[in-house]
Amino acid sequence: MARTAFLTVKDAAEYLGLSPHTLYVWRHRRQGPPSFRMGPRGRVMYRLKALDAWVREQEQADSRSNSGLNPLNVPPQERSARFPSA
Repeated sequence: MARTAFLTVKDAAEYLGLSPHTLYVWRHRRQGPPSFRMGPRGRVMYRLKALDAWVREQEQADSRSNSGLNPLNVPPQERSARFPSA
């Protein structure tokens, strides 16, 4: 695969370690990395920089990679009484 600023679905899938079908499904569901149509035939393309940014976002959104999101790093809260005493 040549190193270019734009990747086809096949090349983007290979770059991300996914199947092209997965990228098509994500695009249809408006999920996954940002893509756009290029040229008269409307070929789906991905910017390499956008793929890298999307991967970084995924890493930051995962509590295993981002300790600030890990619920085990939050101090325990006291439970409030279910029925207040009279």
